Amino acid sequence: MNAPYDGDRAQGAGGPAGPSQGTAPGTPVPGQVPPPAPAPDHDPYVQDAYGYDPYRSQDLSAQDPVAEVLYDRASHPPPPPGTYQEPGPLYAAPQAPSHGPDPRVWAQTPPPEPDGPSRHLPYGDHAATTQFVGVDSLVTAASDEQPEPDAFTHLYRDQQAAPGAPAEEAPVAAPAPSKPAGKAASLLKSSALMAAGTIVSRITGFARTLVIAGAIGVATLNDSYQVANTLPTMIYVLVGGGALNAVFIPQLVRAMKNDDDGGEAYANRLLTLVITLLGAVTTVCVLAAPLFIRMMSPTIAGDPKRLDVAVAFAHYCLPTMFFMGVHVVLGQILNARGRFGAMMWTPVLNNIVVIATFGAFIWAFGGFTASGVSEATITPEGVRLLGIGTLLGLAVQSLAMLPYLRDAGFKPRLRFDWKGHGLGKAAGLAKWTFFFVLANQIGLVVVTQLATAAGTAAEKQGHGGTGITAYNYALLLWQMPQAIITVSVMTAVLPRISRSAHDGDAAAVRDDISYGLRTSAVAIVPCAFAFLALGVPMATLLYASAGKDAVNIGYVLMAFGLGLIPYSVQYVVLRGFYAYEDTRTPFYNTVIVAAVNAGVSVLAYFVLPARWAVVGMAAAYGLGYVVGVGVAWRRLKSRLGGDLDGAHVMRTYTRLIGACVPAAAVGGAAAFGIMRFLGSGALGSLSALVGGGIVLAAVFLVAAKRMRIEELNSMVGMVRGRLGR
Repeated sequence: MNAPYDGDRAQGAGGPAGPSQGTAPGTPVPGQVPPPAPAPDHDPYVQDAYGYDPYRSQDLSAQDPVAEVLYDRASHPPPPPGTYQEPGPLYAAPQAPSHGPDPRVWAQTPPPEPDGPSRHLPYGDHAATTQFVGVDSLVTAASDEQPEPDAFTHLYRDQQAAPGAPAEEAPVAAPAPSKPAGKAASLLKSSALMAAGTIVSRITGFARTLVIAGAIGVATLNDSYQVANTLPTMIYVLVGGGALNAVFIPQLVRAMKNDDDGGEAYANRLLTLVITLLGAVTTVCVLAAPLFIRMMSPTIAGDPKRLDVAVAFAHYCLPTMFFMGVHVVLGQILNARGRFGAMMWTPVLNNIVVIATFGAFIWAFGGFTASGVSEATITPEGVRLLGIGTLLGLAVQSLAMLPYLRDAGFKPRLRFDWKGHGLGKAAGLAKWTFFFVLANQIGLVVVTQLATAAGTAAEKQGHGGTGITAYNYALLLWQMPQAIITVSVMTAVLPRISRSAHDGDAAAVRDDISYGLRTSAVAIVPCAFAFLALGVPMATLLYASAGKDAVNIGYVLMAFGLGLIPYSVQYVVLRGFYAYEDTRTPFYNTVIVAAVNAGVSVLAYFVLPARWAVVGMAAAYGLGYVVGVGVAWRRLKSRLGGDLDGAHVMRTYTRLIGACVPAAAVGGAAAFGIMRFLGSGALGSLSALVGGGIVLAAVFLVAAKRMRIEELNSMVGMVRGRLGR
């Protein structure tokens, strides 16, 4: 009777056949590897055919990290590259590998790869050129161009040596030449450059308002300047600014991607269109400056001297709309070519020029506290100096883009062949953006008219700093947390929202909207209560050059305070509609906000005393966004299938507000006490702001910790981790 599985005793590749008849046992058969001699007292028919465990390297119990540390790969190099053996017969014993794994080694040397496509590499990747890196390498080296396959041969040359050959010493590598950054690093560098430019621009812009207040105060003369300086921005945004950013710029980017010339012809057509349109509009507006001043403020128009000064300012300020449009087009052309810094940094030049202009006015005519300059006392030379400086600032900001364009390889040329190149289609898409901007501007006109009238009446009663200047200055300071925090958070989240909306993943859109709301709330809610509690010392410190009128700016800032919460929520929620390319719903929502703002502002003007009318208008601004958020929330909730993670979001905001209420009460009381003791001068305001701020922050952190606000704990942990590095 034959022994079972007789073929298992074969050791060669020849199959299961046993020894031939007539061949003595132990005689080697040609072409066949002789079997090893059996051990004494060992059954020759019971062989350890599966003693070799090819998976031993994956057995945790067989791994020895200490032995691996002591193992010298340079002295024991791996075998030269070979080939995989073809599978033998079904019951053939596995052939003993020529280089079997060493059970004493914790991490086995991987088997050599075969020539040609590998079984273990998908898509036919070549084993000699495929490189495997870890997550850390991907993150830290994402910005570098990938080196040639043999650029780092010296690092693993000892592993490629033949068996028994001595390992060569790695030569000292020469310093690698600088290489252009990859896409990831370029994006990070551009984002950092843009963020730095935005922050510096806002800081210098804020310094600009301080110098203006020091030169002409915050009363009626500054109101006239503010009205004249606001006109070009309103007209520019209404005529084409909103459409330029929302419609024409995406078309420009698409043309640069699809056109054979990289979109240069389209860009020149767009630039020519903007220059022509804004040139004509600017000419008409300069001629109609008195009409615009009367429309913006009937109160100013009723005073001949104030009207003359305001119209003179407008003649110099209105041409700036031309340079605004040119700056935006040139900046977007650079952005489409990957040059992001110029558009964010050139406004700093504008602020510097204006600061220098009003500084020269102070040097020539004295500061406001000493000169008490007004519409009746300012000289034509003073008006001309301030007007030319304002116009020169925008001109410098715009013309400073030209060297960057030349460096980017773009040659500006006038092209009037507009027909048949997509500009008409883009203009048709811009109609909802135009209505959106129109609704905003109508609300702004109403507030400007009421605020200038209230400020004029209050100044006659001895209360300066209660007009449109106080409104604009407080609004500028109030919007800074939104611009720095919420916009930064949504800039990172918006691409994800857009991709999820494009894929039809409503749950992902909901999660990202919820994340944006809760993450921004951690900083926005405390800032809102800080404005409410510390608005007066903030204003009296920053606008100390305006004297006692700065206190009224502080009251306006306090009225704005809590409106920062719905203002930030509205911004985040509307991103959800934009992700679905829905511009009609934001338009309707803006109409509601503008209508509520204008209606409550009219009510405040007629009900409140003149000194407090602008304070009521500031509160109306936040109330408008409260109503707008309610409408937008319901619409977006319906759009996402009835779920917007409202319980989670509301819980976070409720806890934050609960922690901020006692903090604002205690911090505001501390600041008030310090100002009562030290006064409202610069020293008293600084002491009140620092002392009240420390108390407010301490109470808030203690209360928030007890309420276990997870978003705040995550942020604090992240900050601690980074500071601990």
